[in-house]
Amino acid sequence: MMSFVTVNGIQLYYEIRGKGKPLLLIMGITAPCSVWEKHVSYWEKEYRCIIFDNRGVGLSDKPEGPYTTAQMADDSAALLDALNISNAAVVGVSMGGAIALQMAIRHPEKVSAMVAMCPWASCDRKGEAIFRHITHIKAHLRPEQFAHFMQLLIFDKPTFDNDAEYEGLLEGQKGAALEAIQQPLHGLEAQAEACISHNVVDQLPQIQSPSLVIGGKQDMFVPEWMVREVAEGIPDSELHLYDNAGHAFHWEKLDDFNPRVLNWLKANY
Repeated sequence: MMSFVTVNGIQLYYEIRGKGKPLLLIMGITAPCSVWEKHVSYWEKEYRCIIFDNRGVGLSDKPEGPYTTAQMADDSAALLDALNISNAAVVGVSMGGAIALQMAIRHPEKVSAMVAMCPWASCDRKGEAIFRHITHIKAHLRPEQFAHFMQLLIFDKPTFDNDAEYEGLLEGQKGAALEAIQQPLHGLEAQAEACISHNVVDQLPQIQSPSLVIGGKQDMFVPEWMVREVAEGIPDSELHLYDNAGHAFHWEKLDDFNPRVLNWLKANY
């Protein structure tokens, strides 16, 4: 099922997959909700998965920015309201992980359990520089070249060393050039500003939801210290860090990641 709903003055595109208790999946910067496919195809066997395009990307509206993670958390909460869902488990990746944190802080009654994938509580100067550089790359390179840069940022050495995985990266670059809906530069810039301004360090102790924080030890984008800062700030949270995996640990360690999250959700939601 695919549909649109109006929340906070914008239209959000969403899809619902599977049956069972609701599981809201929040995507990262630059990416439409279709990027969840390898995960939602597994989790939908047990849960009613709600995926959607964040403001600024995909089929959702792309108003002028800057955006904030608080604003995007309000979008996510309003989507649940529009679907008559009082609470859900929330899984967010990267920018989506930051949004999930804001959701747990701003709308605690709506977040029954949270999986924060490669999240951060605050952005340092290097992080800000990376986000700004992503927007500069977007402004100056073709879509396939931009995709290549993002791959360099999120995948670790084993992915590049594996022939089949590397072939997949090349195919991904070709696919990026053919995508019917390209994220406009202003949408990426607005999302980047949300990532840079995100700071919830002082609010993390307020989070009451059972929380699983996951990261990759070789993540160049959201390094291990950022992920640990989140886990250490949330009371009674669980932390799992993957060895030999980068920002895209959820693809690089797919066979462990999908059941790990599913089993954790079953135990905590």
